[in-house]
Amino acid sequence: MKFGKVAVLLGGKSAEREVSLKSGGMVLKALRSKGVDAHPFDPKEKDFATLEKERFERVFIALHGRFGEDGTVQGILEWLGIPYTGSGVLASALAMDKLRTKRIWAAEGLPTAPHVVLTSESDFKAMSRKLGLPIFVKPAREGSSVGMTKVKRAGDLEEAFALAVNYDPVVIAEKFIEGPELTVAILGEEVLPIIKIETPREFYDYEAKYLADDTRYLIPSGLAAKKEKESQALCLKAFQALGCRGWGRVDLMLDRRGRPYLL
Repeated sequence: MKFGKVAVLLGGKSAEREVSLKSGGMVLKALRSKGVDAHPFDPKEKDFATLEKERFERVFIALHGRFGEDGTVQGILEWLGIPYTGSGVLASALAMDKLRTKRIWAAEGLPTAPHVVLTSESDFKAMSRKLGLPIFVKPAREGSSVGMTKVKRAGDLEEAFALAVNYDPVVIAEKFIEGPELTVAILGEEVLPIIKIETPREFYDYEAKYLADDTRYLIPSGLAAKKEKESQALCLKAFQALGCRGWGRVDLMLDRRGRPYLL
């Protein structure tokens, strides 16, 4: 199949710029190895109108975080009439917003970790009693664990909130689920084998994801066949509930009793 001139969007201006430059570079290399006429395009350095001026026919989105995965770029490309990879405007915006994603999953009857919304007026001690410690405090619309803290003491909640609110005005506190962390990739309607993530750190944070060499990704995951299939089916439902398309990834935890919680 001929794809014409393809722009690989990479870099951008989110907190995940460096990650995007790396993944975009890998995408570019892979496309060129298959004979695709692919070119790097960094929205931080070029105006989107350049896509039309330089006659790009398709766009491969390798941007991360805000202004890349949140529906913004997707909306621009819709307006320009240029086909692009991944989910559309609404699904991208929803999937980038952890709070609204959790609300949709809950409405669909899908399990997700208990949470509350934090504000500067929140009673942090009362909230810690409600959820129990430890607690994850995170900005609602950031990825790669940016601005996220695992809080073990109620007295540290205010500091964790102050960090998270630097990245997004909406901050959520989420109950910590003790158990294995899993990630599930979806390609079209095909659910790929589950990956089990192991890190010696407090949690799978930015450093564990992109800088450390001691993070382990286990395939096969080691789950029993029945549990693997159940978890894959749950992740596909979560993906479809948001209206996602093309590809994506769903993260979940299993508690000590083997019950799944979507993240």
